[in-house]
Amino acid sequence: MKMKDLKKRISDEILNSGFDVVGFSNIKIDRRTKSNYLNFLKKNYHGEMKWLERHYAKKINPKLIWKDVKTILVVGQNYSPPSNPIKYNNKKGKANISVYASNEDYHVVIKEKLKRIQYWLKNKLKLESKIFVDSSPILEKYFAQKASLGWQGKHTNIVSKKFGSWLFLAEIFLPIEIHETEKEQDNCGTCNKCIDICPTNALLKNNIIDSRRCISYLTIEYKGPIPMSLRKKIGNKVYGCDDCLSICPWNKFSTEAVEKKLISNEKLNDLNFFLNFNKKKFDNYFHNSPVKRIGWIRFLRNVIIASGNSKNKNLVNDLFQHLENENSIIRGSCVWSLSQLLDKKSKNELKDVLLLNEKNQYVLYELNLIG
Repeated sequence: MKMKDLKKRISDEILNSGFDVVGFSNIKIDRRTKSNYLNFLKKNYHGEMKWLERHYAKKINPKLIWKDVKTILVVGQNYSPPSNPIKYNNKKGKANISVYASNEDYHVVIKEKLKRIQYWLKNKLKLESKIFVDSSPILEKYFAQKASLGWQGKHTNIVSKKFGSWLFLAEIFLPIEIHETEKEQDNCGTCNKCIDICPTNALLKNNIIDSRRCISYLTIEYKGPIPMSLRKKIGNKVYGCDDCLSICPWNKFSTEAVEKKLISNEKLNDLNFFLNFNKKKFDNYFHNSPVKRIGWIRFLRNVIIASGNSKNKNLVNDLFQHLENENSIIRGSCVWSLSQLLDKKSKNELKDVLLLNEKNQYVLYELNLIG
């Protein structure tokens, strides 16, 4: 089969399987990209995501992931929401969950499609393959740009002329060489809207992000107490943040996602809905959602911080119940949130009562900040 025909046949099968776009790339990574990534790690912009350091060698050499790989297929799945989610930032009493996590788990949805393609490649073309959805150390945004799915925007995510900033990415490794798609050029120009809107100033120049300040990192990857200087800037976000994606002008060309399992559920729950959860309720409610991966404690911490930002004093009683939580981060977060909602007299009374029995140094630190 001619290369052109093979490429078209594979592309058609992928698109017919429900993906929205596909491109082909060789496995080479240029020196500048390797250097930039190493510099990102040296400056500790990855925060506590230490696996990025451990997997650096694999990140810059796909053959360490699969020795037979010669071509990387990058597939894209549109998850553009029905309306701009930036409007949810003003709903202070609501639990704001990122668009990508407001329906079924994209890892599962996309993996099932990839498995069917993998079966087809094996049975129809006699080709072995490896499939990946956020599961291996791959520079997927770099390869997505090489494969012409879009370009890496100043928010560090892929931007597409057709789908804006709303694309899930996945990869298929093939053991044969297929001519790569022409690389997409940067089309951000002088626009800095994503940089300007970031609540925590996490986006730096030259398409670099300081993850330690990013709300998505803080609410998903970070396990400790939310830094004091960033708590109020998180607002009502309890899982992820879409601000830099939502503001992208290229979104005006995007069309709503057609994959029903990934269409954003625009119904937001009240914060007190989640404050009255326990671990069992959390596990049941998010059993088919990417939210489940952060676990009950991290999610509760996020809900508590958002409650402190809500200015809703009706949440005080719901917060009180978590002051006895065995986890010190939950107790400390509760102390902060209650200090944002109670009047001065009530705050000091609460402080005096809690100081009688609290032994944890972190929680004591939070209590002693109450003045």
